[in-house]
Amino acid sequence: MDLFERQWATYRILVEHNLMEHCEISEATTAGIHQWLAQREDQTQAVAMVDLGCGDLGQLAPLLRTLPLKKYVGLDLTQAVLPLAQRNLGSVPYPCVWEQGDLLNWACSSQNNRVDLIHSSFALHHLNQGQKLLFLEGARKHIEPNGLFIWADVFRPNQESRLDYLRRYCQRINQWPGLSQSQRHSISQHIQTHDFPANRDWLEQHAKTKGWSIRWAWIGQHNAEAVALLQPV
Repeated sequence: MDLFERQWATYRILVEHNLMEHCEISEATTAGIHQWLAQREDQTQAVAMVDLGCGDLGQLAPLLRTLPLKKYVGLDLTQAVLPLAQRNLGSVPYPCVWEQGDLLNWACSSQNNRVDLIHSSFALHHLNQGQKLLFLEGARKHIEPNGLFIWADVFRPNQESRLDYLRRYCQRINQWPGLSQSQRHSISQHIQTHDFPANRDWLEQHAKTKGWSIRWAWIGQHNAEAVALLQPV
């Protein structure tokens, strides 16, 4: 089993045991999108969607099959997940584009067309604070005036330091069932190296300066996972 297969096997355990509240995130995402669609002036108009860090679509595929999309773009940094995503989505009545790429590059590119719906799940926390600001600024230029950006991720409570967050989250990982000790250690090492979740109050403040309104659709019981709904203003 290669590194990707080991990492993906661990990820599937997290999803199957709902250790990162994926079920609740899916419910909040579904509700947020349906509410937005119902409020659109022209509800007969199909929408263009980009999914940044699409992964294997194991959680999102059932929703995507029901949405009135005119185009779906699934982008992920890991090329190997894209065939899995395509397989999990299956046959849909709209064109799909599968791209290996970096979500920050997507946001900062001048070549991408505007989309109605941006979705990103458990990906943006890998960006540092400055990169998140660049992303918010760039994504604002790529979304239609009545569009919706769904940001599902881990976030820090207001004023909590990254060090305190990591200490708290690693303690939680040590209690997760279904994982070997080496898998728990690997996850802990990964988040300490690569995770830079934003404080929720910081995001609220800076999203507004970059041209977004923001509200929290759901905040999880562990005060980490959450779903933010952003719209251009």
